Amino acid sequence: MSDAAPTLPNFRSDNVAPVSPEILRAIAEANRGPAAAYGDDDYSRLLNARFSELFETAVTVFPVSTGTAANALSLASCARPYGAIYCHEEAHIHTAEGGATEAFTGGAKLVAMSGRNFRIEPSSLRKALGGAAWGVRNRSQPDAVSITQASEYGTIYPLVEIAEIGAIAHDRNLSLHMDGARFANALARLGCSPADMTWRAGVDILSFGATKNGAMSADAIVVFDQDLVESLSYRLRRAGQTSSKMRFASAQLLAYVEDRLYLRLAAKANAAAARLGAGLAALPDVQLIAPVEANLVFINLPAFAINRLAASGLQFARRGQDVIRFVARFDSTEQEADEVIALVRRAIAGS
Repeated sequence: MSDAAPTLPNFRSDNVAPVSPEILRAIAEANRGPAAAYGDDDYSRLLNARFSELFETAVTVFPVSTGTAANALSLASCARPYGAIYCHEEAHIHTAEGGATEAFTGGAKLVAMSGRNFRIEPSSLRKALGGAAWGVRNRSQPDAVSITQASEYGTIYPLVEIAEIGAIAHDRNLSLHMDGARFANALARLGCSPADMTWRAGVDILSFGATKNGAMSADAIVVFDQDLVESLSYRLRRAGQTSSKMRFASAQLLAYVEDRLYLRLAAKANAAAARLGAGLAALPDVQLIAPVEANLVFINLPAFAINRLAASGLQFARRGQDVIRFVARFDSTEQEADEVIALVRRAIAGS
C-alpha cells in the first residue's frame, strides 16, 4: 500500500496535457514502413484538400512544430523588415515569444495596443492607423494586424468584431493574422463554422493550434491569401520548419479535425473552465479578471491565499502579486475543478 500523497489537479497550462488517444492512434497508423520525406507522403498530400473542405475555401496548409514558429513565420510573410504589426499589448507574440516575430521578419516593429477584455478594439485600431506616419521613412510602415483567438486571457472576439478589424486592415492594404493557439476553444464557444471565424471575416493567414488541445508538437499555418504561399514556403525551409518526417505531423492534423475531434476536446476543456470559473467567482475575496469564455480562468486573490495554494502543491501559474491563472485541459474533469474550488476556499479561510 502506497503512502504517497494524492496528486493534486494540474491547471498550470494546457501544454501539460497528454496526447489524446485518437491522435496517438493516428501516429501509430502512420508509423508503418517507409514513406516519402519532406511533405511528399500520402498524409501530407491530403492536408490541403481536407482543410480546404473544413474551411470551405481553397487553403494551403504548412505543418510546423510550435505555435511560436506558426506566428513568427506567418507574420514574416505579411510584414517587411521596416514594417509595423499591430497587436494587443497582452498578445503572445509581444509578451512570450522571445522576439521571434521581430527576428523572422528581419526587424518589423510590434505596435502594442490596449483594449478591453484583452482584445484589440476596432475603434482604437482605426485611430492608430489613421495616425500612422504613412510614407515617412524614419517610421515603421503599417503592414499587418494580429489578433489572438481566444485571447491570452481566454476572451473571444465575436464574429462582427473580427470582420470589422478585417475591414479596417484591408482598407489600408494590411494583412490580418489570427493567432489561433486555442482556435478550437474559441470555435467551440462561438458555435460557428471555421470559415465564419476566419477568411469570411477577413483573416488572411491563421496559426492553427493543435498541440494545446491533444496533439503532440503539431501545429499548422493555414493560408487563405494564396499570394503569401510562395514566400512562406521558402521561409519555412530556411527556419528549419520543413520536417523530414512530416507524415507524423500531418497524420495528427488530419485526425485532429476528423469527426470534429478538435471541437469535442475543446468543449471538454471549456466546460471544465466554466465550472471552475463559476465556482471561484462565488467565493469571498475572489474576483475574475476576465470573463471565462474559453479554457482559461484568471482570478485576483489575496497574496496570502496564493502562497497557501502554492504550498499545497496545486499547480497553477502566477501572474503578478495577486493574480493567478488556471488553464483547463481537454482531459480536465469536473471533479478536478471542484477540488480546485475547495482548495481555494480553504486557502482563503486559512484552514
